[in-house]
Amino acid sequence: MKFTGTNVLVTGASRGIGAEIAKGLAAMGLKVWVNFRSGEAEANVVKAEIEAAGGKAEVIGFDVSSEEAFVAGIKTIIAEDGELSYLVNNAGITKDGLAMRMKTEAFMDVINANLTSTFIGCREALKVMRKKRFGSVVNIASIVGETGNAGQTNYAASKGGTIAMTKSFAIEAATSGIRYNTITPGFIATEMTEVLKDEVKDAFTAKIPMGRFGKPSEVADAVAFLLSDHSSYITGETLKVNGGMFM
Repeated sequence: MKFTGTNVLVTGASRGIGAEIAKGLAAMGLKVWVNFRSGEAEANVVKAEIEAAGGKAEVIGFDVSSEEAFVAGIKTIIAEDGELSYLVNNAGITKDGLAMRMKTEAFMDVINANLTSTFIGCREALKVMRKKRFGSVVNIASIVGETGNAGQTNYAASKGGTIAMTKSFAIEAATSGIRYNTITPGFIATEMTEVLKDEVKDAFTAKIPMGRFGKPSEVADAVAFLLSDHSSYITGETLKVNGGMFM
């Protein structure tokens, strides 16, 4: 992949898909800022793996749902590197439950952690990237944001909102040379899916035309494409990485 920029912030990069995105982008030559909220030890492991493979990485801890902390984090990156070329808004949480029993607090916790944090990141990235009239942002949403899912009203709302919001940012930022796109992963083989019972995995797999769960590296490759120069005429798009489960 070809990249004009030099560095990238990946939120929620201490494990799972975020860690794979961080390692993949580092392998392609970018300096990666590995963000974590509570998994400092895991984030340092990701950094060590990147450096062992010859890449460059820094660990930066802050809670993306805190506006003050997110703004301060980006200022730290600018002070160190002089710019922010790319941003991947990956951090997020779930608090599942049937809608009729879901407390407003549980709904808003997920909205703030997933949607509001992504808004803050997109807004602050626009402020700093427009100075050089260059940059690319990829927001990680979910297939659930496109299809809905029982027991995940809050999560679906946060991810559906991310898709719509990304399009609006793309429109506003296009004349400044900054692109915003979304990726909607389907069922990806991570620590979260490993705990599922075999019969549950089989039921989900039966709904996927490609007949398997995706790999974190396949999401990471899609992120790299949308950040890179190879997608220079793509903005406001939603790239589905779901094995054909939703087309």
